[in-house]
Amino acid sequence: MSRFSHLGAFLVLIAFCANAAANDPLRAPANPLVSVDPYFSVWSNTDDLADSFPVHWTGNVKALVSFVKIDGKNYRIMGRCADMDEFAVKMNQTSRTVRATNTTYAFEDAGVLLTLNFMNPNLPDDLDAYSRPTTYLTWSVKSVDGKQHDVSIYFDATAEQCVDDVEQEVVANREETGRLDVMKLGTSEQPVLGKSGDRVRIDWGYFIVGVEKGAAQTAISSDVAGRTAFLKDGVLPEKDDADFPRKASERWPILAVKFDCGTVGDKETSKRLILAYDDIYSAEFMEERCLAYWRRDGMTTAEMLDVADEQYDDLCKRSAEFDAKLWNKAKSLGGENFASLCSLGYPQSMAAQKLLVLPNGKIACVAKENNSGGFIATVDVLYPTAPIFIAFNKELLKATLVPPLEYAACGRWPWPYAPHDLGYYPKMNGQIYGGGEKTEEKQMPVEETANMLILCDVAAKLDGNADFSKEYWKQLDSWAEYLIAKGLDPEDQLCTDDFAGRLAHNANLSVKAIVALACYADLCEYAGEKESAQKFRKTAEDFAAQWTKMAETGDHYVLTFDNPNSWSQKYNLVWDKVLDLNLFPKEVAQKEVAFYKTVMNEYGLPLDSRKEFTKVDWEVWTATLADSREDFDALMDGVYKFVNKTEPRVPMTDWYHTDSAQECNMHARSVVGGFFMKFLEEGVKKD
Repeated sequence: MSRFSHLGAFLVLIAFCANAAANDPLRAPANPLVSVDPYFSVWSNTDDLADSFPVHWTGNVKALVSFVKIDGKNYRIMGRCADMDEFAVKMNQTSRTVRATNTTYAFEDAGVLLTLNFMNPNLPDDLDAYSRPTTYLTWSVKSVDGKQHDVSIYFDATAEQCVDDVEQEVVANREETGRLDVMKLGTSEQPVLGKSGDRVRIDWGYFIVGVEKGAAQTAISSDVAGRTAFLKDGVLPEKDDADFPRKASERWPILAVKFDCGTVGDKETSKRLILAYDDIYSAEFMEERCLAYWRRDGMTTAEMLDVADEQYDDLCKRSAEFDAKLWNKAKSLGGENFASLCSLGYPQSMAAQKLLVLPNGKIACVAKENNSGGFIATVDVLYPTAPIFIAFNKELLKATLVPPLEYAACGRWPWPYAPHDLGYYPKMNGQIYGGGEKTEEKQMPVEETANMLILCDVAAKLDGNADFSKEYWKQLDSWAEYLIAKGLDPEDQLCTDDFAGRLAHNANLSVKAIVALACYADLCEYAGEKESAQKFRKTAEDFAAQWTKMAETGDHYVLTFDNPNSWSQKYNLVWDKVLDLNLFPKEVAQKEVAFYKTVMNEYGLPLDSRKEFTKVDWEVWTATLADSREDFDALMDGVYKFVNKTEPRVPMTDWYHTDSAQECNMHARSVVGGFFMKFLEEGVKKD
């Protein structure tokens, strides 16, 4: 394909971003640059890209650096290299736009307009593109002062990309594919799947920079040698640094690229490269290694990179179209603030998950509990995340359900309710949380069981049949019976919201159990189990009638059945609305909405009457209960203020203080996919 067509595709993308750039209503707590998976995840935590080095969501530096030389003068556009300040001034950044699959920065100085775009084509209707561990960086330059300018562009990435600790030793090498010149960095040790847990970074596999053959000068260098050569002389070192293996912190190895744009006029000139990460194996399931989805048919890394390069034009166009569609849909539902919120939530949610293939060939989409324990395939994480997949791709929804269902059915899980997790990311070798497989200590029986039944029914509604669930019917039926016994008035057991302490008689947890029983009744209908369907539907209706009497306390409904002076968000009621279950009187939700407006804090609605903190995903679910746009906006106003103020500057937290907007914990998690619950308010129907 010609250079012109590459530029044309990129301009389609830039045109959409540029039109919205000046009007981004929400400040991203952190700006997504590389949004691939929990390991290949790079963010800018400052408003100006040149004010800091990009970081992993854990806060560890994953330095990416870019300079531009305009008519012999050096400007810095990405990364803060203090020792280089005397050689390069900060270019004036004029805008920053975050959309679902694109983050775009614009700069203007010395008569030149420069745009730097990070494209992560996490397209829900293209699982190959979503699974592919690639991010595209594209620079576009043109003159805006009527003059011609000599322009060249520099980029480098450090070995920090491929280590957990900068004291680890790395090696570097070059390769070629059919279309690309490739440079790679990886640890010399290569402990594949050797680490698991929360705040750790990948230290196996290889970080890759690829550029089209002949399109740029490239070098494997130290940071000082590479950057100095460009800033002083406009070139890169002639010979690659061969002093390997060495520590990632020892003369900071980099992969460097220099693009010569030549003389630039008022017509746009673009240059691009691909960042990729080949993790070799992505996870374990019951002690067996799992491949990423893109490798399922034996595709090699070189083939993957060539396909990624070949599809650039198409992905530019489709990503821009998807971003616009998502933005416009969210705007129609909740205004520009809500559109911005969803555009921030989308890349974060998708990057907190990994699409892979289990040893039995089944597709699995597994989330990591970032900054909240590091668990994998956690059921009370996939539950709030689910709306993003319900809204965009039912196959991804089912792929999130496969690991816990397979685990429950394999004979390892001993309890008559659903598991909490499958281990520490990236190892799905059995539940770690609480008593795990050994005791019932700190389990979440009603919570996780109801989550699974609700979502299995949603999958059936989207498919128009129960085929997906039939394989696991024994487990699902056992879980439904458990909810009949324990769901109406839950005993003292953990749930997902026990930040202020565990509770017995939890009214919102009871709602979830009741909804789940109705969902299982619906699932039985799809499966042709008419008698069971009638049984579980009647139980759900009876429980709902009892709940209304047990929970009512004047102008609202209680947090716990034994405390009439308490209250809580009843976000689980939203399924009664979006699934059209008709279990609870309509006035229940509207009475709650009216009450919530009286107990709001500046930055949102507290989770319940005990503390001032909240969960941003549940706030959107609760706001979706509102029948009017006015009430939705009233409940969401504090959320938007929170996003604009929250500290520290990390990928969005979902647990924060409503009186200060301060993070409590738990950031960069997939649960912000729950923002898309509002997209479901018109109902969940067969595709």
